[in-house]
This record gives sequence, structure tokens and C-alpha cells, in this order.
Amino acid sequence: MNIIVPATSANLGPGFDSLGLALGLYNKIQITPAHITSIQIVGEGEHYVKLKVDNVFVKIFSQILERYDRGAHCKFLFENAIPVSRGLGSSSAVIVSAIYAALTYVGEAIDKQKILNLAIEYENHPDNVTPAVFGGFNVAILEHYGNKIQSQNVVHMHTDIPDSVCAVVAIPTRTMSTKHSRKALPKYYSLKDCVFNLSHSSLLSVAFFQRDWEKLRLASRDRIHQNTRMKALPMLFALQKTALEHGALLSTLSGSGSSFLNICYRDDSKKLASVLAKRFPQCRILELGFDNMGVREF
Repeated sequence: MNIIVPATSANLGPGFDSLGLALGLYNKIQITPAHITSIQIVGEGEHYVKLKVDNVFVKIFSQILERYDRGAHCKFLFENAIPVSRGLGSSSAVIVSAIYAALTYVGEAIDKQKILNLAIEYENHPDNVTPAVFGGFNVAILEHYGNKIQSQNVVHMHTDIPDSVCAVVAIPTRTMSTKHSRKALPKYYSLKDCVFNLSHSSLLSVAFFQRDWEKLRLASRDRIHQNTRMKALPMLFALQKTALEHGALLSTLSGSGSSFLNICYRDDSKKLASVLAKRFPQCRILELGFDNMGVREF
């Protein structure tokens, strides 16, 4: 069995914990039945001993099999291109691909909505897991039942992203912890700032669905989380300013960082990538398309 899952970028400025898209950057997993379980990692994370000793993919894969009263020893080969702890959805990619792989292994017909709802058991926010499952641009919320959260259903809307636009992603060498980054955020926000983000995230969503790319720059402004998170790596303020001055339609912190997502017209991508690579040598610059399929076999 061979599984492929895309990197993702969440929030996109004002869409805190609700907006996300899938990028053409992938982790690939090969799973082969074996007499004993073994793990091999190639690429991102290959030097992290913990990923071999306490592998989250293998743990989730085994937990899903247990629900079907199944157990199995397998050889797992991970070919990882998604950077770890850089705000590009590496954790969501692991969760989603492990669930997909386990359901495929037991022979269950693939229902992506079921995969998404199962993923929320491991990741409380739907902004990254949703595009990892479905690809494209997604608006996602959790539907709660009753006064207490007894079960969860992810309600989402999706649209493909055309080839006319692409992503130029800047990946700093420094990692940023989502957990620590979230702790740095204010506990309370003003009504003015909340309304600002609600209005801008609404406009941003419509811009993606209607492919009105010229609206992205205005719609992607944020007052909830970006500035606070970017202060941990001040270079990102200059990177954002430079990107917007050289063809970026949108320039936002990717998830909680440290990566920065820039969306531009495809014809402008090489120029933008060149400028960012020259001015910010401490970052790896990738020109990427968007993924519109999400997790799948290949």
C-alpha cells in the first residue's frame, strides 16, 4: 500500500483555526505486511530518533486497526518532504494519512468525511486536517451536539485552486512550536478586532471561491494572532513586506509559523522566489503548486 498526503497552510491571515489549503508538497508512506514491525524514515525527520521510537503514524494506524479487532505487523517506509514544526501541517499529514492507511488496510470503502471526523479526535482544530483530507481551499468548522461535546462533526466547504496561481513558501531554519505559540496569544480580544477578523475572513473565503485573486491582499489582514507570533522571529515582518512589494497577492504566516505562505500569479512566481531567496538567505524558498486531491493512494 502506498499513501500520499499533502502539506497544508492554515489560518491564511484572519481565518484563525478555520481556513486552510493544500500545497503540492508531500509525505509518502509505503506499508508492507511483515513478521515484525519496522520503521524507516527518509527525508524530513530522518535524524529524529523519537520518530522511530514513538512514531505517531504507527500509533494511530494501530489504534484504528484495534477498532476493527485487527492487529498487524508491517514495514513502514516514510518518505517525508513536509518540514517538521514549520507551520506546514506535518502533524495533520501524519494523522490523516494514518487513518486513511488503516481504513484501507482493513478493506473499508474510503469515506473522506469519516476520515476527517476521525482526524478531529487527534487534532482539535479542522483548519489543517480538512485540506489534508480533501485538498484545495477549505472553510471548516466543528459542529457540537448538546451542551457538552459528546461527538464532533466537521462541516466544511471546499473549492479547487487553479493553476493560474501558485505558492512561494519561505521556510526559516528555526522551528516554532504551535503549543508555545498559542500560549503567547492574548486571552481576550476587543469587539473591534473580532469584527475585523470576521469580516476579513469572510471576504477571503469568497475571494477563493470566486477566484477573485486581487481581493486577497486586503482580505488576508489579521488582528488576532499573526503579529504576536511573528515577534518571535522579527525577520518575518520584513519578509512579508518584501513579498507584498514584489508580486505576492497574499503573504501570511503559515499556521503558527515559522514558514510564510505567499500566493502569487504563476507568471510572477520565479521573480518573487528569486527576490526572497536573495534577501532572506536564512530561509529555504519553494515554488509550489496547490494540491486539489488530498490524501490518496498512488
